[in-house]
Amino acid sequence: MQFDLVITSLVKKFGTFVAVDDVSFSVPKGSFFSILGPSGCGKTTLLRMIAGFEESTSGSIEISGQDMRGVTPNNRPVNLVFQHLALFPMMDVAENIAFGLKRRNFPSAEIRRRTDEILERVDLPGFGAKRIQQLSGGQKQRVAIARCLVLEPKVLLLDEPLGALDLKLREQMKVELKKLQAKIGTTFVYITHDQSEALVMSDTVAVMNRGRFEQVGSPQELYGDPHTPFVAGFVGDNNRWAGNVEEMDDETVLIRTDENLIFRARKKADARKGPATLFLRPEAMVIEPAERDGLNTFGVTVKAILFDGANSRLLTATAAGHELLVALPQNRAFDHIRPGENITLGWHPQSGVAFAREETA
Repeated sequence: MQFDLVITSLVKKFGTFVAVDDVSFSVPKGSFFSILGPSGCGKTTLLRMIAGFEESTSGSIEISGQDMRGVTPNNRPVNLVFQHLALFPMMDVAENIAFGLKRRNFPSAEIRRRTDEILERVDLPGFGAKRIQQLSGGQKQRVAIARCLVLEPKVLLLDEPLGALDLKLREQMKVELKKLQAKIGTTFVYITHDQSEALVMSDTVAVMNRGRFEQVGSPQELYGDPHTPFVAGFVGDNNRWAGNVEEMDDETVLIRTDENLIFRARKKADARKGPATLFLRPEAMVIEPAERDGLNTFGVTVKAILFDGANSRLLTATAAGHELLVALPQNRAFDHIRPGENITLGWHPQSGVAFAREETA
């Protein structure tokens, strides 16, 4: 397998603060790699080091097999798309796209050829003469990407490029960007705090927290098999209980929650008796299960119906007042449920995961 980007033991310190802490990863050629994490976790600093705008404290960065130590940003085979697209309003679309080519003294004929070709590839044929002010938000996004891609970088770095768009356009652009990357084949390294963006678009996602990668895997792996409590809580929606693991067998643990509910849940490699946190997805719970053998079952009261089309949910509470989100099936079989009703929920032990919890002093 060929890798366009190889990061080894990368560290960045600002004084005594460690912003990026011993990060290593490789990005296969032509793939879509996302770095997902909350604000302040170090992902932008990491991206800036790859681009050459920050110098690493230690570690190495290789792009297409070339060590980037000492290579200035303008000489690196990467380009960076910012959240604020920085398009030039006094130039038309073609002039914006050609800007980098002109600065590199490409012949006029070559500039025209490349500009027309990249407009076709980003599905904006014939847009060269349009002014930036005439474009929609999504079209501006594609022009900003085209301006980078026309320089034929080995890796395109994207720093939360959808953050400034409204919700509906952001949803649309997630699909557009995924299709565009697949069509063009350039390696994308994308950073975001929005888990939906990372899950929808990426081949591989690295979840970053406090300067380190907690887990790297496919979106399906991160969602279905989180390796740490942080990943379980950050990727997708999760209900959680605090409790204690009292028993273990080869596959499951028995956890007694702080409200005295007893559940069986999937066993993790580091499972041990003692304080634990149980995570359970809203869609893992079955409302009024017909067959209850082998399921964890318990009663709740419906507090509210949170209608959101196909993503509709129930807000429920246990007898002790612990609130839980429960996904409503899309077959609408439970339209009769009303706030104030008592219902039974069931879930399979493999659907929940319990992590050992460190006691705080």
